Amino acid sequence: MPERERPILIYDGDCQFCRRWTARWRRMTGDRVDYAPYQEVADGFPDITRDRFDASVQFVDKDETVYTGAEAVFRALAHAPGMGWTLAAYRSVPGFAVTAERVYRFVARRRGSRTG
Repeated sequence: MPERERPILIYDGDCQFCRRWTARWRRMTGDRVDYAPYQEVADGFPDITRDRFDASVQFVDKDETVYTGAEAVFRALAHAPGMGWTLAAYRSVPGFAVTAERVYRFVARRRGSRTG
């Protein structure tokens, strides 16, 4: 399978909170990462279920490896100048990944209505 030109972060386009944060991350990463709502691109990723899209962001790397939740965010941010430390911390600081994933799940479950 050929590699993607750029990685892509796929988010819930019906979620205002999600749209706001991905817009911020897009400004940080520039054209080094693509961003798209799953409602527009899900058919191109048949191995990712609707439940997974609803539960968290999905980062699909250039080699098609999929990462979810906080790790997906840190992998996207690692493409922003000066932000590689976030993924390094996720990978190597004891307790960082566990805490980041817990915080991500806490926020994701409480993000409110899909439109607000």
